[in-house]
Amino acid sequence: MKRAVMIGMLMSGLVLPDADAACPPGNASVPPGANTRDPSAPFFVDTAGLDLRTTPPTRDPANPAYPPATALPDAALPPPDRTGNFIIGPTHRPAPETTVRPDLPHGAVRSFTMSSADSVIYRPGVIRDDAQGCRNAAINTAATAPGDPSNLLVPASHAGSWTRQVDVYVPAQYRPGSDAPFIVFGDGGPAGFFKEHMLFTILDNMIGTGRLPPMVAIGIGAGGQDAQGSERGREYDTVSGTYAEWVEREVLPLVERSAGVRLTPDPEGRATMGFSSSGSAAFAMAWFHPELYRRVLAYSPTMVNQQWPHDPALPGGAWEFHDPWPGPKRPDLVVSGHGVTQSTESTGSPLIPNSPAKPIRFWFETGDRDLFYYVRGMADGMHDWTLADERMAAVLADKGYQYQFVFSRNAGHVDPATEAQTLPEALAWLWKGYTPAP
Repeated sequence: MKRAVMIGMLMSGLVLPDADAACPPGNASVPPGANTRDPSAPFFVDTAGLDLRTTPPTRDPANPAYPPATALPDAALPPPDRTGNFIIGPTHRPAPETTVRPDLPHGAVRSFTMSSADSVIYRPGVIRDDAQGCRNAAINTAATAPGDPSNLLVPASHAGSWTRQVDVYVPAQYRPGSDAPFIVFGDGGPAGFFKEHMLFTILDNMIGTGRLPPMVAIGIGAGGQDAQGSERGREYDTVSGTYAEWVEREVLPLVERSAGVRLTPDPEGRATMGFSSSGSAAFAMAWFHPELYRRVLAYSPTMVNQQWPHDPALPGGAWEFHDPWPGPKRPDLVVSGHGVTQSTESTGSPLIPNSPAKPIRFWFETGDRDLFYYVRGMADGMHDWTLADERMAAVLADKGYQYQFVFSRNAGHVDPATEAQTLPEALAWLWKGYTPAP
């Protein structure tokens, strides 16, 4: 029923692209009309510790709103046996593991294509009509609901189809018929955020030298486009277990058949990884399904308010993993039979502080010039990527999670230089303590 309602809403909002429209610019500074003065008022935008002379602003890691962190010497990385918060940079040299070594065995990569026509969970898809040649044009001009800047209205989105590529790396050391540990990541394929060949080279080198167990890597292309009103946004930014369930039911069986591998059912041998919105999806996969995944790695995870369509149960989207929705207090009612009364129970948000700790090991990173309020109309207090990731670190620490959080100086959103510097050590930390199940 919920899917049918959403599809009807999407199909009613068909808007054809305007081939002659100039590309509307995105935002990267304080949105017009934002509340930057009163933290107790709705939708407060925190500008403390920001250098607004750069676009996006440069963040100061000493911002008192951030949890304490250990500043490392330039070019140093966090020790593999430590947890907590660390500051690296400003220099980011690629790790030696990113260079192909001819003296080590190389894994094989097999690819296949998936279509919405064959999906049950994500059929139909979502398409947003942006102006011709203008990426994200429709959201850069979209309005928000009256009195609620957290609810972006995107009438240019409607039902449609998608295709995507899935790439499967199989290490040379894999023994046919054995259960393989694996890492599954979003934004894979040739159009993804991430140049996955670097990961495959790192795996060749680290598996070949015994620093990682022989593991399969599965790069899943995004459903298409970006952010609110897109298939990519629908899959990655929705705060639920749906994406993990789609991977489990529709992707992994195809991986096993096409690549001739058997994937372990042991959640300790299953990792997720992502970049930007696929980074928040990687965490949601483990959060909602810790029986499937226990290890998560993310660069610039979008722990902000990107969920679309707007969900009144979680109006702050992924922001509500770590902090409550900052809008005006709404009546919280409870029904019992035919009677409706005022509720005194917690809504359960924010999710991490109000839930028992889960067996999740999480490595993640943010840049000092990460994204900041790129949609002008969304002055909602929930679109500072760096602040969101810093708040994630704070609540994870409070709940006793095993995590390592890296603040990278001289780094933008999903910063390629930071990835090349840190990914090998991040993988080593992520898989620390793994022992294959009997």
